[in-house]
Amino acid sequence: STPTRTSPPLGGRPPRWDSRRRDTVTAPSTPDTAPPPLEKVNLAHAFTDLSGPGTTRPVGMLHGQPVHLVRLTGTGPWRQHATGDALFFVTRGHLRVESRERAVDLEAGELLIVPRGVEHRTITTSEALVLMSAPPHDAEAAGQAPPL
Repeated sequence: STPTRTSPPLGGRPPRWDSRRRDTVTAPSTPDTAPPPLEKVNLAHAFTDLSGPGTTRPVGMLHGQPVHLVRLTGTGPWRQHATGDALFFVTRGHLRVESRERAVDLEAGELLIVPRGVEHRTITTSEALVLMSAPPHDAEAAGQAPPL
């Protein structure tokens, strides 16, 4: 038999989930703060726009972090993100992500999330096409390459 739920008493306390979210309710969007329009990205087509190894193409933002399409080759520099996690989703090729403690090999169709604060670098023996997201660095704000 299926358990039934009883409704809270009239004038009683609102459901717990409601009381926790009460302070986070925001006002409806105005034209000045309207979200960007929904746009799909065809990965196969978008990667053809990347001119060569090491080039990136921004495709949007996710939870305040930029999302890029990247053509990776060789060994990248060691990176560490203090404000968020890094995500690597391999669409073609092979990618190795090394931390100081271990290495993870990724094939096409596999992804890895590197937790905030973990020092890591990327290594490819041949070109890999990767969808990635990581918090911006000071270097990126200065117009240099995005974080890897």
